Formats: sequence, structure tokens, C-alpha cells
Amino acid sequence: MDHAAANRHAAEIMNPLEERFGYKFRNSLLLAEALTHPSISLERKDYPFDNQRLEFLGDAVIQIAVTEHLYRLFPDFTEGQLTKLRARLVSRPALRVHAERLDLGDCLMMGRGEEASGGRKRPSTLADAFESVVGAIYLDGGFDAARNFVLRETRDAFEKLSDDPGELNPKGNLQEVLQAIRPISPQYSIEESGGPAHLRTFSCRVLWNGVELGRGQGLSKKQAQVAAAADAMERRVWERAAKFKVGDGVIR
Repeated sequence: MDHAAANRHAAEIMNPLEERFGYKFRNSLLLAEALTHPSISLERKDYPFDNQRLEFLGDAVIQIAVTEHLYRLFPDFTEGQLTKLRARLVSRPALRVHAERLDLGDCLMMGRGEEASGGRKRPSTLADAFESVVGAIYLDGGFDAARNFVLRETRDAFEKLSDDPGELNPKGNLQEVLQAIRPISPQYSIEESGGPAHLRTFSCRVLWNGVELGRGQGLSKKQAQVAAAADAMERRVWERAAKFKVGDGVIR
């Protein structure tokens, strides 16, 4: 098979996939390459490529996109804490879920033997395909395009992380600290939102006893609240004696 045949394969799947990706490829051959399983070369020696190199590239792009967002979302977390959170987001099972949601398995070009053995649903194959697609978008449109795609696809995962970060719970930690000082809860105020509809950014302030404790941003209101709480835990405004007077258990 020559490049023209591979290009025809890309054209067959390009439009519906591009709609799901929210991204239009300039070079459709990159999409075809991203969706070509290595097993194809066992049966079609003239096939021009497979997705292993794009998988390698996409893995690195996903890592930096997720790492950067975690760094901004949780400004007071240590390197170790951020590493644990990243591991949850970029694990092979997590990437497989994204591939399944995009129906990448049905779009893969693969050898008949691989397909007969369940290759289209194999978790490792799906995770590899997702990484390859990210690598292809990076080469076609640059880092911003690839990052936007990754953050769109991981939005739900980040949302769950904000709700249940395991032992890392900025909102819960802030609530506990403040309740020990005065039995009123912090208030989270969504100030504004911006960006395109598919990648809207929310800003939030956390207020307590009429004083702003922190600010944060995120891809959802919950993420923005978590970021604001994390900022508050880092700034620890309530500990500044010049700002607050601590008397009989009341801060004023």
C-alpha cells in the first residue's frame, strides 16, 4: 500500500473523528499514521507506517500538558503530591477510557490476526492509540492544539480529582482549619469565565469572615474552587496577626 491508499483510509474516518476530536487536521496522513497498529506490517509489507513513533511523542505531550495543569491547579502541593495525582491521570487504564470514549478501537487499521484476537478492545492498544492521536495533533497543530485536546478529554478526570483527590483535599483542609478558629464556612465566589466554549476557564475567590483568602482558576467551577482553596492554604491569611486579631475564639 502506498501513501495514496493510506490517505484514502484517513479520508474515510477523518470527518467523524475530527468532530469528536474538536480538531481538524491539516495533514490527514498524520491521522492515518496515528490509527495504524504495528500488526498491519505483518500482513501488508508495503504499508508505509505505524503509530509507534507517534505513541512515543504523544506520551511526552500528555505528560507535560497534564503536569502544567496540575501545577497551576494545586499551587501549594509538593512535587510528590503532584506526581501522585499525575499518575492517576496518565495511567494506561485512564488513557484507555479516553480512547474508548472516542471509539478509537473501531477506527484502527490492524492485521487480521490481531483483530481476530480482540485487538480492537485490548486496553494497551487503546491507550497507545490515544497517545498516538495526541502526538499527531501536536505535529499537525502545535503544542497549544494538543494541550487543548488533552485537557478537553481529561476534563471529567480532573473534575473527579477535584472532588476526590485522595489524601490531597484543599477544600476539606481549609474548612477544617477555619472551623477550628470560628464555626463559619468559607464562601466560594465564581468571578468570571473566559476562553472558547469548548475550553472555558473559570475564576474563583474564596472568602471567609469578609476577607479574601485565595484565588484560583480551573476548567470547571469545581476545579476553580479547589485551586482557590489550595491558594488559601498556601497564603494562610488568617495567621497574619496584623490582619486579624485572635481573642476569645473570634477573628475580627
